[in-house]
Amino acid sequence: MKFTSLFLALALTAQVFAADAPNAAGLQLYSLRSQFKLRGVPWTLDRVKEFGLKEVELAGTYDLTAEQFKAELEQRGLKAVSSHFPYARYKNDLDNVVKEAKTLGLKYAGCAWIDHKDSFDEAECRDAIAVFNKAGEALAKEGITMFYHAHGFEFEPYGDGTLLDLFLKETKPEFVSMQMDILWIIFPGQDPVKLLNKYSGRWKLMHLKDLKKGVATGFLTGKTDVANDVTLGTGQMDWTAIFAAARKNGVKHYFIEDESPSSLEQIPNSLTFLRANGFE
Repeated sequence: MKFTSLFLALALTAQVFAADAPNAAGLQLYSLRSQFKLRGVPWTLDRVKEFGLKEVELAGTYDLTAEQFKAELEQRGLKAVSSHFPYARYKNDLDNVVKEAKTLGLKYAGCAWIDHKDSFDEAECRDAIAVFNKAGEALAKEGITMFYHAHGFEFEPYGDGTLLDLFLKETKPEFVSMQMDILWIIFPGQDPVKLLNKYSGRWKLMHLKDLKKGVATGFLTGKTDVANDVTLGTGQMDWTAIFAAARKNGVKHYFIEDESPSSLEQIPNSLTFLRANGFE
């Protein structure tokens, strides 16, 4: 009996670790937004399945209900780990965001852009802190982790640091985690390895995105030509150092996000790069 109990405990532990496998590569489906609109959901998800992927992150359900989109994913053996929802919905439609996240079976629900005017400022940052702490608590009651995806404009100077430092200081770690998009750390002139180390444990998800060589950095706009997204390993990023820091500091899920017009062609090449660097 004791051996049986021990075996079951070990098996359950293995399942937990498998569910959070730190070397599984997924895809942010926004990468194929044009295909979803022009070719439809079934055709596009067939391509995702052909890539050999199992995990995806959503940014909308392309005119399908949450139930319908989840069914399309399940038909192809795809699991929606996380999804982005607009900031305005967290402010004004939180109950329905929580319901959709539950219906989709999400583990994480996040936001990739804080609505703001001109340069991001302290008042807008503090408004977002309140919104995300409230949303994070509501989602946590359903077993879902809230996250924010920094987009570069949050690096406006503030005190001895930046507004991102303020955001991370004032959001509650038990309710609000972070997603690091590597391009949106490099483009504003920041160091992803230093940030992973500084806020160890807060970064749960990562967008793998490479910036074309020669593109200038140091801008806080949160915007650059989408054609500057290139195949992983061909741009400016030091992926060896980034992967080591990410694994050391608790990143659980990695998603390719390729916003370029050539994403359908570039994604398989990025996957080849990732698999050569220890990803499944």
